[in-house]
Amino acid sequence: MIDFVGKRFWFFLLSAIIIVPGLIFLILFGLKPGSDFKGGTDITLSFSPSVEENQIRQSLTSLGYNDAVIQSTSSGNYILRLPEISSAERDVLINDLNTSTGSTTTVLDFSTISAVVAGETARYAIIAVIVAAIAILLYITFAFRKMPNAIRWGTCAVIALMHDILLVLGIFAILGKLAGVEIDAIFITGMLTVAGYSVHDTIVVFDRIRENLTKGVSRNFTEVVNYSISQTLTRSLNTSLTVIIVLLALFLLGGSTIHYFALVLLIGVTTGTYSSICNASQLLVVWENHEWGRLIGMKKSTAVKA
Repeated sequence: MIDFVGKRFWFFLLSAIIIVPGLIFLILFGLKPGSDFKGGTDITLSFSPSVEENQIRQSLTSLGYNDAVIQSTSSGNYILRLPEISSAERDVLINDLNTSTGSTTTVLDFSTISAVVAGETARYAIIAVIVAAIAILLYITFAFRKMPNAIRWGTCAVIALMHDILLVLGIFAILGKLAGVEIDAIFITGMLTVAGYSVHDTIVVFDRIRENLTKGVSRNFTEVVNYSISQTLTRSLNTSLTVIIVLLALFLLGGSTIHYFALVLLIGVTTGTYSSICNASQLLVVWENHEWGRLIGMKKSTAVKA
């Protein structure tokens, strides 16, 4: 049997190494908001005959849209993200594109979100994540209420959840700075989905720990946790791998509209599986053995090692 718990501080170190670069980008540069969160207009255009992206860029620059974001789709169309414009301004823009590119431009989709609505969307998104975290804490504490110090179980699950969320946010902060990737409302949907999956996987492991404690498998809490992880490892990996394969297919072949949504889920499912085994359960051991000082490097633990 692999000694997972004995390597708990290495797992924590690996998590820190993975998360810290993203946190630095998140603090320094933040996430790059899309029109859902800052307001603006999205236009999906089709050109006949087709044109190159640099032609569109030059045309938009000459028309005064210097900050326009241009995204190509798998079908050969283009999505333009502009400051908020009216229908009349859109028609002027299309006529100018027809002239400057020498192509017939067709509007496939046109949507505008005001700055006020975008601000409300951002606020509600933050509230949704906070409410979800609090609800998860309360639910797990209630579900494990018969265990000693039930609040620990819920707290460790939420810490593991924050690990997963921060990792995804950090990666998208890096992508936003280096590749111009924006976040939108579907990104929040993906984050909440990741939260649900992460907690589900954690509960599976926690439930086995509770079951083995009830059975009296060992008087040593560390040994019980390690045994429980070993029992659930195959199930967790098999479940995650099947989901990851599907998400990878969606990410590579699903098209531009769900490209980054699939990426959020792909990262989230991967880190959610890792955190359930290597963070949430290990934190229970740290708490039980009073190793918080050792975790932050302040003092050595006197707890019995696994």
